[in-house]
Amino acid sequence: MRCSYAALSILLTLGSAVADPVDFNRDVRPILSGRCFQCHGPDEAERQGELRLDQHEGAGAAYSAITPGSAADSELWRRINATDDQQMPPADSDVPSLTAAEKDVLRRWIEQGAEYSAFWSFVPPRRAAETAAVADQRWNDSVIDRLVYPQLQRAGVQPAAEADRRTLIRRLSLDLTGLPPTGAEIADFLADESRQAYERVVDRLLHSPHYGEHMARYWLDLVRFADTNGVHHDHLRDFSSYRSWVIRAFNQNLPWDDFTRYQLAGDLYADASRDQLVASGFNRLHLIIDRGTALPEESYTRNVIDRVTAVGTAFLGLTVQCAVCHDHKYDPITARDFYQLFALFNNFDGEPETGGRSGTDFRRGLQPPYIRLETPEQAQQLQALDAKLQQLDEQLKPLREALKAATGEQQEQRRKQLEEQLGKLDQQRTAVAAERDALDELIPSAMVMKERADRRKAWILVRGQYDKFGEEVFPGTPEFLGGPQSTETALLTRRDFAEWVVDRSNPLTARVAVNRFWQQLFGVGIVRTSEDFGSQGEWPSHPELLDELAVSFVESGWDVRALMKQLVMSQTYRQSSAAAAELYRRDPENRLLARGSRYRLDAEVIRDQILASSGLLNRELYGRSVRPPQPAGLWETVIMPSSYPKSYEADTGAAIYRRSLYTFWKRGMPPPQMTILNAPSRESCIARRERTNTPLQALLLLNEPEFLKAARHLALQSLQSEQLDPEQRITRLYETVTSQLPDLQTREILLSGLEELQAVYVARAELADALLTGLELPEGIQAGELAAWTMTVSALYNLDATRTRE
Repeated sequence: MRCSYAALSILLTLGSAVADPVDFNRDVRPILSGRCFQCHGPDEAERQGELRLDQHEGAGAAYSAITPGSAADSELWRRINATDDQQMPPADSDVPSLTAAEKDVLRRWIEQGAEYSAFWSFVPPRRAAETAAVADQRWNDSVIDRLVYPQLQRAGVQPAAEADRRTLIRRLSLDLTGLPPTGAEIADFLADESRQAYERVVDRLLHSPHYGEHMARYWLDLVRFADTNGVHHDHLRDFSSYRSWVIRAFNQNLPWDDFTRYQLAGDLYADASRDQLVASGFNRLHLIIDRGTALPEESYTRNVIDRVTAVGTAFLGLTVQCAVCHDHKYDPITARDFYQLFALFNNFDGEPETGGRSGTDFRRGLQPPYIRLETPEQAQQLQALDAKLQQLDEQLKPLREALKAATGEQQEQRRKQLEEQLGKLDQQRTAVAAERDALDELIPSAMVMKERADRRKAWILVRGQYDKFGEEVFPGTPEFLGGPQSTETALLTRRDFAEWVVDRSNPLTARVAVNRFWQQLFGVGIVRTSEDFGSQGEWPSHPELLDELAVSFVESGWDVRALMKQLVMSQTYRQSSAAAAELYRRDPENRLLARGSRYRLDAEVIRDQILASSGLLNRELYGRSVRPPQPAGLWETVIMPSSYPKSYEADTGAAIYRRSLYTFWKRGMPPPQMTILNAPSRESCIARRERTNTPLQALLLLNEPEFLKAARHLALQSLQSEQLDPEQRITRLYETVTSQLPDLQTREILLSGLEELQAVYVARAELADALLTGLELPEGIQAGELAAWTMTVSALYNLDATRTRE
């Protein structure tokens, strides 16, 4: 069980201790949810003692154990302080006892009247009250700053100064495009002394084609995008067209409500466009098992549960899957609610498992229904080849009939003639069919959602078992959120559901989206548990700010680019990450926002900036996934005899230097360069990655051949470019890699290390040769010299300043 006491501990630790009156949602509900709801919460089947603490009125509700105004007269207070077998939580349970601070919160709450209030995230957001001007004039231009600054004052903390320009442009570039700034871009920003200089950089980056790529990466984590089916044989599956659509959607600034509608129900639009159909592939991203591995009914049920779970996580920020087997233990989501959602997504017109292991569909990783995305020229070619095949079939049919009719010895000559004609035509047909298949495999396609003509019924599945039917249910939304339901005359459709998801009355969608965009820029969301806005989630660090941003986001027409600009233009975002050690100890996750956020970059950003700064990065957009070099035998431990593809065959040429977004992602064995740096397997929806710091990561960055080649390439470029002395070259390389200039001590350390490396490689030429294998040295470049500079660049790539977002 996950307990949620973070809100309370933050407030106590940071000095903004809970003041009178106690707030139920902020201070009390996390305690009740973490300690009590498992046995005294929404799940009726598991409720103990006929006591329900998530509601205050009604039979068995909280006020039957609480006397508002008097802790001494409250059974709840007596039980949590008991030392005998009546102690709550029970001593032999898996739930920790309440701390003294938690008991004090409950005591004060009861004595203040034990007021309950609706859970904050289930109530529609409201704009913040008019914010007064703050003392620091720089913090008055943005509503974000005017809502953050007073909380800093209450905590007795001063905001950090604005970061220096080099830090700002690097931060912006990495946050908005996932790529570092070039030397020319840094120089232009430093030379621009106008007041609009920073905003110009922001606008340029927001309109870069690489902005869409970077934004798409977070979404692909969230929807578990991958290049294989997952489970069992883990066959190839091509969803690259969906990835391309996501990138284009961000680059074209598709409104977030349409971004949501198209994915949930793009196939249900009248005369649905290609983009709407491709977007509906969101509903097909779940794992798919192979035919014959499980019963089709079981596979079908698993698929629909996965679809509903993905919708709950990606758009609503709720752990709806907890209600598959029983009512949710912590949130008011009933099993009926879950299976009403199930009824919306179970009418898929397609097979629940993969098909055969041959044919162009299998080789291309496609399973019907899908659409072709051919160009007009390709469409004409297909049409011509289809016509030719039809013509050949029409010629073959009478010949086969004639051959069948030619019996008897007197027809032997006739049969030979017919067989010869048939053979020639068959050869022609085989050649044309092969030509058509080859063309077909070149044409991108997209797996899409499609409704069955006849509605498939749905039931509450008893304990979540696919073959144990309970009461029949009809399509609908979670009742506690007040959304639309099916009627006797009209069943709710996915299109209706999609409209409700983005309706202003829905309290979750805008909040969840805004929080995730904030998380992208600040490392942690206003709600830290971005995957869970329920009662087991964390209380927002800045509730008014979250609601203000959510409402303004909707009122802007769900304008994602405008929201991102608003966030990065704020003084809150522009702060330096430098702070006193005491503040780091007091607020390690920067929940107060008293400084710029500082954290290790994600795996893809680390790899992409190495390739970009070295000059190797292939900036081509869109297309199918590519396979950079990987360790030999990488897939051998996870493949089966019939797996397709069966072995990892690396691409060659410029393809291996494409952005990490396009790297082939096998669910059974994701790219180790990514997973070592905390990338997910993409088997489930991930709203936030964990960040670890392990020795294996350092070994990867120091020894990965791809990174060493990048270091060698940059070193060679440097040696072949301007005539610079070693100190100047060190300075130029340091700036290229980190966007900063090295101080005197850093230069001296790097120069000293370079001299030592040169001595080693000159004395032991075989080491230099091994490092430079496959490279033909240009005239005037010595192996020992290049090897030393290569390892110096490699050291720069491993600096904290390189792999950390400042």
